[in-house]
Amino acid sequence: MENATTKAVNTAAQWQEKIIDYVVKNGPGLAGALIILVIGVLVARTLGNLLVRWLDKRHMEPPVKMLLSRIARLMVVAFSLVIAAGTCGINIAPLVAGIGVAGVGLGLAMQGVLSNLVCGLLIIFTKPFRIGEYVEIIGCYGQVNAIDLFTTVLVHPDRSRVIIPNRKIVGEVLHNYGGMRQHNITVGVSYDTNLPDALAIVNEVLAKNQHVLKDPAPIVAVGAFADSSIEILIRPWSLLTDFGPAAAEIKLAVVEAFRVRKIGIPFPQREVRVVNVQGLAP
Repeated sequence: MENATTKAVNTAAQWQEKIIDYVVKNGPGLAGALIILVIGVLVARTLGNLLVRWLDKRHMEPPVKMLLSRIARLMVVAFSLVIAAGTCGINIAPLVAGIGVAGVGLGLAMQGVLSNLVCGLLIIFTKPFRIGEYVEIIGCYGQVNAIDLFTTVLVHPDRSRVIIPNRKIVGEVLHNYGGMRQHNITVGVSYDTNLPDALAIVNEVLAKNQHVLKDPAPIVAVGAFADSSIEILIRPWSLLTDFGPAAAEIKLAVVEAFRVRKIGIPFPQREVRVVNVQGLAP
């Protein structure tokens, strides 16, 4: 037990002597390396802030500004680390080679992440859609809330969010509705209805609604001939922010206007005839 303790004490003393010798011999180099690191961090921070201000004047997208500023800061810090390592007496060549090998391995391990990054930059620069527009892609739909470097966020009318990896968007069929949407409202009227009057009433309702856009003009037309009614198609446009309220207001106003003008909205019904009742009796 005493031998093991003595051996441990001797080993600690030897390491202490080595550290003291290293500090004595390379003290100026260590101090210079520390100063270089501090200056490098300050320069990286200043350069990043200046780059962000310069990109603001160029109206660059926020994700791109963030990426470029971070890359610039990392490059300055990495350069400072390399210089500091050389100042301390460390051989830089193996260090640079090791960093290169580690970078290749990291890139292979993060193929999916890098793919999202590249696709995110492609979306930002090509602008197939913008924040605030309504899109539908790969079975998902919603208003674009954010376009980040790795993901795109869509928001549903119920305030739920859909987060899509950018690599799932690039190369897919995209339906961009823009900043407005067209309503798809259908109302049925009886077969004895004066159709020109019914169409005129619907147009009056749409003209009075402040949430209905005048350009493009609403579409009101006769649609299908159903079993118990003639369907009238109501296809106005509204801004995304007004789409929900406009749909409810249009439906309510059309029903009230039809009731005032005595235009019936028939409900589905079936006529059942019983033939030869006596023959069915027991």
